Amino acid sequence: MIGASREALAAGRENLESLTDNTSVDAVKLAEELTAVTVLLDREVSLRRVLTDPSRSGQDKAQLVGSLLAGQVSGETLDLVSGLVRSRWSGSRDLVDAVEELAAYAEVIAADKAGKLDDVEDELFRFGRIANGSHELRSALTEPKAGKAAKAELVVKLLGGRANAGTVRLISSLVTSPRGRSLEQGLEYYSKLAAARRGRVVALVTTAVPLSDSQKERLTGALGRLYGRQVHLNIDVDPEVVGGVRVQIGDEIIDGTVESRLEGARQALEG
Repeated sequence: MIGASREALAAGRENLESLTDNTSVDAVKLAEELTAVTVLLDREVSLRRVLTDPSRSGQDKAQLVGSLLAGQVSGETLDLVSGLVRSRWSGSRDLVDAVEELAAYAEVIAADKAGKLDDVEDELFRFGRIANGSHELRSALTEPKAGKAAKAELVVKLLGGRANAGTVRLISSLVTSPRGRSLEQGLEYYSKLAAARRGRVVALVTTAVPLSDSQKERLTGALGRLYGRQVHLNIDVDPEVVGGVRVQIGDEIIDGTVESRLEGARQALEG
């Protein structure tokens, strides 16, 4: 997002965080209702165009939302969506993206308040690795011809009782309404939201063998000092790595594998 949309989303996240600071507010219910609003706005093109029309007053748009959603969602969800439509948007689809992000972020907040956010992050990462390793599973979750109900049922069958309920809801939402994102992009998006909640960054660590707890602690500390922020490790064990560790944070890669050093030496010799 750019310009006005970025500012509107930031305001929406602040409103969501303020609401969920109140222990009486059910963040899971907020997430479910915001997901339903996302589906509505994604489907109704004319509606979202009206709700982002700069020629209409914010109050008029908030009243329209109230007439549509009153009695269908909680007062907290209605307040959040009303605040969003009062803002200015650079494009009509940005409003849908913002509501969707708030829905996912509400799930992240719920997991954090329950002390389960680390587990949810790890489960999302492991699920992505499992799906990437199985062409059949990935096809079943991403094939456009497969029904939404069948995809949601498959996620529950795979994860029900084995993962946090928040993880199941996030993945179910992603596979039933990907909105143009790949499975990998969606899971990475959730991971970034979880990291943002903690004010930290996510490091993808690839090694040939599992790291010990002391090795994880040392690596986390070293990366934290390097980046000046807390770091969460997602560890991928790849037997094809020839010793050492490869770390990716965003677009930056720190490659300390033997394979990388050998390739560097080969290029030096050829040069």
